[in-house]
Amino acid sequence: MGWLPVVLLAVPLLGALALIVSPYALRPALRSYGLILSGLTLALAVLMVATFDYSQAARLQFEVDVPWIPGLGLRLHLGVDGISLPLIALTALLTFLCFVYLAWGSARARGQFMRSRPRALVFTLLVLEVGMIGTFLALDLLLFFVFFEIVLIPMYFLIGVWGGAGRRAASIKFILYTLLGSVVMLLGLLLVWAQTGTLDIEALSAAHGSGMTRSVQILAFVAIGVGLAVKTPMWPLHTWLPDAHTEAPTVGSVLLAGVLLKMGTYGFARIAIPILPEGAVAVAPWLGAFAVVGIVYGALACLAQRDLKRMIAYSSVGHMGFVLLGFATLTPVGINGALFANVAHGLITGLLFFLAGAVKERHHTVDMPALGGGMLATLPRLGSVLTFASIASLGLPGLAGFWGEMLALFGAFQPANGLPRGLFLTYMVIGGLGAVLTAAYFLVMLSRVTHGRPLGTAATGAAEHDETGLPAEDEGGIPAPPGESLEDAAPLDDRLVRETPDERPVVPLGAPGQTAATATLEPSPATTTPDAFEPTATDDIRDYELLAWTPLVVLILLFGLWPGLLLSLTTPAVQTLLGALS
Repeated sequence: MGWLPVVLLAVPLLGALALIVSPYALRPALRSYGLILSGLTLALAVLMVATFDYSQAARLQFEVDVPWIPGLGLRLHLGVDGISLPLIALTALLTFLCFVYLAWGSARARGQFMRSRPRALVFTLLVLEVGMIGTFLALDLLLFFVFFEIVLIPMYFLIGVWGGAGRRAASIKFILYTLLGSVVMLLGLLLVWAQTGTLDIEALSAAHGSGMTRSVQILAFVAIGVGLAVKTPMWPLHTWLPDAHTEAPTVGSVLLAGVLLKMGTYGFARIAIPILPEGAVAVAPWLGAFAVVGIVYGALACLAQRDLKRMIAYSSVGHMGFVLLGFATLTPVGINGALFANVAHGLITGLLFFLAGAVKERHHTVDMPALGGGMLATLPRLGSVLTFASIASLGLPGLAGFWGEMLALFGAFQPANGLPRGLFLTYMVIGGLGAVLTAAYFLVMLSRVTHGRPLGTAATGAAEHDETGLPAEDEGGIPAPPGESLEDAAPLDDRLVRETPDERPVVPLGAPGQTAATATLEPSPATTTPDAFEPTATDDIRDYELLAWTPLVVLILLFGLWPGLLLSLTTPAVQTLLGALS
């Protein structure tokens, strides 16, 4: 089934090109267009998962190897093994769920899809999917680099066009950091090509660094590793990430955290470690040092955040630190943990950014003190899912976030031969401290957002509730704004009036027989402020959100309770990857 990787790339690519060739013909069906194409791509990824030969997970399957640019000896070489298969499935799933969120959610909330350049948004997401899947399929160094770079432009526009108030600065910072890192990585790839005469990843991995001296391997590993570390991101090359996540739209944050960060760590497993084993051994202690600093730094930065999206962004720095620590151990246990944590982080953090987007849509802010707490009382289902995702991210046993970090720390307890065990034991202790701090900042966030009394009831100190559990209202049916008592409520003319069944029809001011004293005010969205948010039953989890989030919740539970489902897939491939180090 060598055609499967080609079709997997062709579906979103042709779909994006069709939007250029026939923009007006497809305009009426844009909402379903992206959903259908991403759904078809997901179906192809599921077919790949179903037909993969798990008894030979270390062998490249669905392989395609045809001439690409014959004059330069470049080939279109694609394939899948136990390392890349989970990431391809994760990419297809998250992209489809983003289209689900856009297709149905924007119609209800009048979000970005309905408001700003819908055709360009669908085009951008489809091109982004091509680059992400292609990176995990590529088995040629230059082809890998091309796909690795394709994702930068659509993500730049996703942040810069559909992002928040600071989107321009965040998108420029993102593109500058990643492009500079990519230039350094390209130099390392060209060095490997100059020394070996080939760009074929399969042949280079089988050779395990033969043809390259130790000094060349170290230089190439550092150059390639810097480029990958920027995308991961590794401390101190992470500073583009918080701004990008904070300003990106919800779907941009989901794909940035769920997939794009994985492209950097995947490069260590696919290219840097197997192709440059002596360079890996020399640089591993330094890689481990940067990893554990990132773990602790990310946790401390999270404790200082007020913005929910920014806190989740900094948490990614810490979680990806565990991934890098697992790779630095150069052991089957540690690298298996890194690969497991890769997938788990994509599922959990993707869910967290979906939830952050839902909170912002309802409250018009993600500033945690401004939210006021009490979400479990006002929006119980949304608060419950936020609690679930948070405890999964902090590494509760039985959920997917636990296994990857635990295996990475266990790998540091007994690193590969040639690595200083005492140093890695120190890394293990520091990483364990980081895990404790991770639990601390998530618990602090939950105490601020989901627990306690809602802001309005906390301000009054003794708000009355009726039998439905909602705050009592005055005789006019108008609840007092947060921070005010019913007696201090603003006059009727200055407040948003909700229509009731017995209310008179809205009559414009100036109509025959109508005076200012008797006019019924028409509700106006402009009078709504974040502080005046009053949740109702329809503000809790909506149908499209339930559809988009349920697969992530199920997979977090599945991999948490049955980690062998993923570890049995990656273990044979990891053992082959480490063949030169055993």
